Amino acid sequence: MQHALILASGSPQRQELLRGLGIPFQVHVSRVEEDEVIEHDPVKRSAMLAKLKAEDVEAMHPGAWVLGCDTLVVAADGTLLEKAQNQADAKEMITKQSGNVSTVHSALCILSPDRKVYEGISSSSVHFKKLSSSEIDWWIGTGLWQGRSGSFQIDGPGQLMIESIHGDWSGIVGLPVFLLGDVLKKAGWDVLSPAS
Repeated sequence: MQHALILASGSPQRQELLRGLGIPFQVHVSRVEEDEVIEHDPVKRSAMLAKLKAEDVEAMHPGAWVLGCDTLVVAADGTLLEKAQNQADAKEMITKQSGNVSTVHSALCILSPDRKVYEGISSSSVHFKKLSSSEIDWWIGTGLWQGRSGSFQIDGPGQLMIESIHGDWSGIVGLPVFLLGDVLKKAGWDVLSPAS
């Protein structure tokens, strides 16, 4: 019998992607404060945060399957673009990315019931169109930048700002589906069997 996975994230986008896979899951948001983690290398930081989130939730649900995730955006000039604190911050991020290519690192960490760790990271590139000031103002006005690394989305109206991507669309959304299937398989979870 397949057990439910605990998703250590409140992201509705991640939940939607998991539902689309038919994987049974529950949500328990981790208490990890991202700004307290001092690692600055984006690949190491996203992997570390995914693991910390999984460990935090596993401590409250020992013996469960737990999935921790973290997605970070790096601008073309190397600036790490985390979640904007306000409109001005979001506008600065979008202006910086306009006409440029950002890199998105999306990390996964699965803790199995015997506390083994299975990890992976998916990196993709997002090419933004050259945005006019009115397009930037439109995007900020939608409020959809809130709670998103890099202050953009690729699963809704924000797609209108994106010229092209190279990599995994679902990873840019926040849950790299192919990688998840691969990591779950390595952990001994049969993704292809019907949920029971």
